[in-house]
Amino acid sequence: MVALFLQEKIAFCLSPFSISIWGGVLVSLILLVITPQKSFSQEKKQDSIKRPKIGLVLSGGGAKGFAHIGVLKVLEEAGIKVDYIGGTSMGAIIGGLYATGYNAAQVDSIFKKTNFDELINDYIPRSSKNFYGKRNDELYAIVLPFSNLRVGIPEALSKGMYNYNLLSSLTRSVRHVRDFNQLPTPFLCIGTDIETGEEVLLNKGNLVQAMVASAAFPSLFSPVEVDGKLLVDGGVVNNYPIKEVRDLGADIIIGVDVQDDLQNRKGLKNATRILVQITNLQSIEKMKSKRADTDIYIKPDIRDFGVISFDRGGEIIRRGEDATFEVYEKIKALANEQNFYKKPKLKIASDTLEIKKINNTRLKDYTKEYLTSKLRFKPESTITYEDLRVGINNIDATHNFSAISYSLEPNGNKDDLNLVLKENPTHTYLKLGLHYDGLYKSAVLLNLTHRKTFLKNDNTSLDIILGDNFRYDFNYYVENGFNISFGFNSRLNQFNRNVTETISKQVTGNPSDNLINVDFMDISNQAYFQTIFVQKFLMGGGLEYKFLKIKSPTLDTNSIIDESNYFSLFGYLKYDSFDNKSFPRTGWYFSGDIQTYLASSNYTNQFNPFSTAKAEIGIARTVFNKATIKFQSDAGFAFGNDSVPFFDYILGGYGYNKVNNFNYFYGYDFLSISGDSYIKAGITFDYEIFRKNHLNFSANYANLGDDLFSTVDWIDMPKYSGYAVGYGLETIIGPIEVKYSWSPENPKGYTWFNIGFLF
Repeated sequence: MVALFLQEKIAFCLSPFSISIWGGVLVSLILLVITPQKSFSQEKKQDSIKRPKIGLVLSGGGAKGFAHIGVLKVLEEAGIKVDYIGGTSMGAIIGGLYATGYNAAQVDSIFKKTNFDELINDYIPRSSKNFYGKRNDELYAIVLPFSNLRVGIPEALSKGMYNYNLLSSLTRSVRHVRDFNQLPTPFLCIGTDIETGEEVLLNKGNLVQAMVASAAFPSLFSPVEVDGKLLVDGGVVNNYPIKEVRDLGADIIIGVDVQDDLQNRKGLKNATRILVQITNLQSIEKMKSKRADTDIYIKPDIRDFGVISFDRGGEIIRRGEDATFEVYEKIKALANEQNFYKKPKLKIASDTLEIKKINNTRLKDYTKEYLTSKLRFKPESTITYEDLRVGINNIDATHNFSAISYSLEPNGNKDDLNLVLKENPTHTYLKLGLHYDGLYKSAVLLNLTHRKTFLKNDNTSLDIILGDNFRYDFNYYVENGFNISFGFNSRLNQFNRNVTETISKQVTGNPSDNLINVDFMDISNQAYFQTIFVQKFLMGGGLEYKFLKIKSPTLDTNSIIDESNYFSLFGYLKYDSFDNKSFPRTGWYFSGDIQTYLASSNYTNQFNPFSTAKAEIGIARTVFNKATIKFQSDAGFAFGNDSVPFFDYILGGYGYNKVNNFNYFYGYDFLSISGDSYIKAGITFDYEIFRKNHLNFSANYANLGDDLFSTVDWIDMPKYSGYAVGYGLETIIGPIEVKYSWSPENPKGYTWFNIGFLF
């Protein structure tokens, strides 16, 4: 039975009817298996159709490029994901930041916080300059290369280091990426080879260097060397890299054109506009075909703005938004609910860097120790990007290098800092300055500075001051960083002025009325050494030989008051973190010195060895908006034998170059009150009413006399007081100031006017 049953079943399975049934089941099973796969592949294909690859092209145009930010904002609002970005000049800067991962709001915030005046002028903070550098940068209005008895001009206004440092910090999350296709959004930009005129595609290497090179507008920023090629602004040859972005794989091109149209002669009113016009001569013609090849073309109306209208960034951004909303329907059609994209905020990478090694290009004249002393950090250090910025600024402030760039390369869990430095081939400079004050009167300054006269790190400088009072100042200085530096200084100061009668030891009546007309001449020669103490203070000392000649034609007897040589030892300690010497907003200042006069040729036959000591401290703080308060206090005294009255502390006036123990005092005429000891305090309230224009009010109080600190009289109510109101303007030649000063003890008021840096 069993055998019969099995035979029947087998026969049934092999029958035509059963085969057709099993075949149907088998086909159904196969369909069930393959149908989901076929459906998924169709959906993927449909998605690729709905979601074309978007390429964004951003042209150059200086400040007009702010419009790109407005465009990005609207694209994000429409839910558009940008797959590829190509840019030139300002388009490279904004496009590069966006490709790094920032969203439009973050890019907007970055540009609102950026000080474009400092960026264009390649601002080096005053704190990055050594004391010698501060002095030089606050004397001269014009600095020109000088070689073979010929005066040159700088190759550009700026080396672009401010921009480089800023972008380096902003792109730290991708600092190790060397292929721009590996960025969160693939990116490229364009540079121009200044030697051949050829277009250079920048899509690999150092991202920051590429962005800076693409935006190196000729004459404004120095050319940037990349892979042996000297590059300037890519807008010269290709201001709209549409082909390059299509080659990346873009299906749809959204292009933003912010370049200028050609202007007639009425519009070409300055050098910047002429340079832009020259740059645009070819690119505008090329734009005709590129515009036709652009799927969505955006042309913001920014005719009322210039390439340096950085102060109107907010308006330009809105123009970019307006122009994008005009084509909003086209843009919106590229996105739907299934592929709506919202770009997240970039999570900012840590500001901390662990430096394993510091590498630099081979240098002829400067050692690795010299560079380390400027960086102020060593290998195996943990630093921040702010520390890196400060270090690079310190190197830049030396003016010993014509080009500086750097990159951070991974070394395990740490970074190697690779410095690329080009030594400055210019060793000689001609510098010019202009000044006027009530003591020295009018003065024109001619300076010749030469580097590496005898030693690698030396600096030789000669100031010749022509005007109402001839003067000179010669300096030879060898800088050795944190090691001991040394130098020699010789200077001549002279003036004719009514000054306090105490200088002739004839004191009677009211100090304000007892003035004597003198011809004052001081020739000082110093040999000194100095070093940096705890990385901030300047500490030094040395020997001084001084020739002092004072005579007065108004005296009834011998007109010569003094004609002596003096020999002394001196020491000093200084600190200065003011952000601006004339109108500080923040920082503090300290200066202390002691000088011992050992011997004299003794024209008066009254010289005995004696010493003087003085100290000064000042603190500046911004209290609100653009209002600043500066507190200042100083004191000095003589000790040992009776001091020579010619070295007393002599106060009065404002705006002149201080020598010996001369000092300012509101309410009294120039050098009109004196004593061998004094204590003084002052306060200034300064308000910047608009950019670089200052209104200020000052008050000062002092006790001054002979042997002031031998009793407690110095803490009595101030014997002298004075006040001043003033207006100041920051200019390229230095501050221009006018002050009206008065004192309750003095019936006469004074108006003081001074122009230019102090010298």
